[in-house]
Amino acid sequence: MQPIVCSLLENDLYKFTMWQALLHRHPGAQTEYAFVCRNTPEYPLSELKVDVERELDHLCSLSFADDELDYLRSLRYIKSDFVDFLTVFRFQRKFIAVTTVEQTLHIVATGPQVHITGFEIFVLYIVNELYFRRFTSDAVMAEARKRLADKIILLNQFSHEPAKKHPFEFFDFGLRRRFSGAWQDEVVATLATQLPHYFKGTSNVYLAKKYQLVPIGTMAHEYLQSYQSFGVRLRDFQKAALEDWVQEYRGDLGTALTDVVGMDAFFADFDLYFAKLFNGLRHDSGDPVVWGEKALVHYTKLRIDANTKRLVFSDGLDLETSFSLYRHFADRIMTGFGIGTNLSNDTGVTPLNIVMKIVTCNGQPVAKLSDSPGKALCTDETFLAYLRQLFHHEID
Repeated sequence: MQPIVCSLLENDLYKFTMWQALLHRHPGAQTEYAFVCRNTPEYPLSELKVDVERELDHLCSLSFADDELDYLRSLRYIKSDFVDFLTVFRFQRKFIAVTTVEQTLHIVATGPQVHITGFEIFVLYIVNELYFRRFTSDAVMAEARKRLADKIILLNQFSHEPAKKHPFEFFDFGLRRRFSGAWQDEVVATLATQLPHYFKGTSNVYLAKKYQLVPIGTMAHEYLQSYQSFGVRLRDFQKAALEDWVQEYRGDLGTALTDVVGMDAFFADFDLYFAKLFNGLRHDSGDPVVWGEKALVHYTKLRIDANTKRLVFSDGLDLETSFSLYRHFADRIMTGFGIGTNLSNDTGVTPLNIVMKIVTCNGQPVAKLSDSPGKALCTDETFLAYLRQLFHHEID
């Protein structure tokens, strides 16, 4: 059977951008990433162990092709020495282990961060595709295509609404939890062809290259979490992470993630300096309207014209939610909508809610508190409690 991973380029853009920043600034960091399934699958994921092992063996045999390296080099924010590193890079099988305990699948990557951070997205879409192979049928694919067609109809109807100050734009963020590689490819190709005025890119770098789309992404939680162990005062980890990002990208990739220790704690650090240097903010937990209103208040307080900034929403979106948020905010600030599972895995079969998150860095626990109950992630309750106290975080 055809291996699931067809290219090392088929990763989310923010994995490359974080990878470059960490390689340049903290190349010796030692980390651990752990796989977690947050919902109950239709059958135990432990049954996939042998297939997952085989797919990881294949992943570790791959290297970047010359045309892929040339593509990365063409992105102005990707630096030449990072591409040189990728020229010789291969995933090392010794850094990732797959085990089962009763009926639970455990996947843990442990080792140098610059060698294991890239595993995350591959592991997630390997598990997803293996899991959904048991549900793949002509009827399921027919339903998936019907739902995609309905989305296109909905978007065409939306185009008749009165124009707002800023345009509606959405992106594909569906790589990690897609139904299959073939289906994500079909979705992206269809949207790019039929809705170019709304559909503005994908986080999947391989598909961005294939269809000449804009690759979308900046940073994820793991980047900021890592700074909890990088020797700065814990209270200052967000400022240190944002400062290093500014120095690395100097105006590019200017969308900051706000919910590692909660929105309020983020704004305590996101002063005039950072607010001017970053183009906007990304929402990934909590009430999106409350979050957006807080962002507008913060920009007003700093005397920044919010119309020059962007709010990117990416938390479990579908089109209807995106339209609602757009109607609410688009006359006051630019918006963007990263839609994931609802694009790449809307087939009528219940999706998996799986993640693979950083849990330790340099021998210390790291944590994400989030603004949504159930999204906090940490293996050390003492550290989690201390972080909550330090940042006055009461959610979850």
